[in-house]
Amino acid sequence: MKRREFILAACLAPSLARSEVHYPSVDRSIALTFPRDHGSHPSFRTEWWYITGWLRSADGRDYGVQVTFFRTRPGVNEQSASRFAPTQLLFAHAAIADPRTGRLRHDERAARAGFDLARTSEETTDVVIGDWSLKLAGDRYTANVVAREFALTLTFDAQTPLMLQGDRGVSRKGPRDAQASYYYSRPQLATRGTLTLNAQDIVVTGTSWLDHEWSSEYLAPEAQGWDWTGINFDDGGALMAFVIRGKDGARYWAGGAMRDAAGTQRVFSPDDVRFVPQRSWRSPRTNVEYPVAMRIEAGGASWNLAPLMDDQELDSRASVGTIYWEGAVRATRDGRAVGRGYLELTGYAGALKIQ
Repeated sequence: MKRREFILAACLAPSLARSEVHYPSVDRSIALTFPRDHGSHPSFRTEWWYITGWLRSADGRDYGVQVTFFRTRPGVNEQSASRFAPTQLLFAHAAIADPRTGRLRHDERAARAGFDLARTSEETTDVVIGDWSLKLAGDRYTANVVAREFALTLTFDAQTPLMLQGDRGVSRKGPRDAQASYYYSRPQLATRGTLTLNAQDIVVTGTSWLDHEWSSEYLAPEAQGWDWTGINFDDGGALMAFVIRGKDGARYWAGGAMRDAAGTQRVFSPDDVRFVPQRSWRSPRTNVEYPVAMRIEAGGASWNLAPLMDDQELDSRASVGTIYWEGAVRATRDGRAVGRGYLELTGYAGALKIQ
């Protein structure tokens, strides 16, 4: 079965098969523990490890990089003894933003867990799909990706403590208790390694951000999608903020946190955070319009985000089934450059469905 046909068959399986499956809810009384919670949580419906970063070559060229691994438990034929039963599905995206090309180099992978083709570990971060992988040893992550238009081998060294989001790692995504995720970030990852573009190896260094998040009810039925940002400040601080938009276009929920250079963290309430579009860009391929420049208002402060380049749209309909914008951005405050990070814009091509 072709890859896209397999994914559709798994995700659009009869509702009866899914109704017999129990997905655990996020429990605020259970504290995150490490290194175990760096690993996979296969009983939950959805999980991802998400790395975004800014890289620079020796000749001063800037690149954006994204490496993401997704795991989903579709809840289909879980009682089957067949090794072919799709009890866990794995997906991966990787993208390089290069202003000299004006578009993303992007590729993706998808597979069932098993058959020595794809796997996750419950002990620590160790996610593999063929020749794509993300692994953690000590405080160092290593990513290897061999794509059609590029390849990368990068290491990401933790320089600061874990940043637990929400209430000690439980991040609300709506007004109901079940609308939540376990969520932590690792900002200010010192990054180095090699990009291979046009058969040329380019040594790069930079700073990245990792999110690890898992849930069984991430997005409410009333929600359309979300805007999210993770910014590494030049002084060593970090900002994460998000707004979930309702199907009526209004703000449905919001949250985030900021850590200053001294390590003091402030968690934002839903009323603390706003994303204010400053400029839009329309994709020539999908005709979807995205607010690619944003003003972020959080906790009485504000920052302006401007994209490294406008065309950072990812068409992932062949894997996780959605179109979204995920782009490298520069952060300024009062007209002064203060940091770099990524902005994610989902739900602009239609209501987002988390399988």
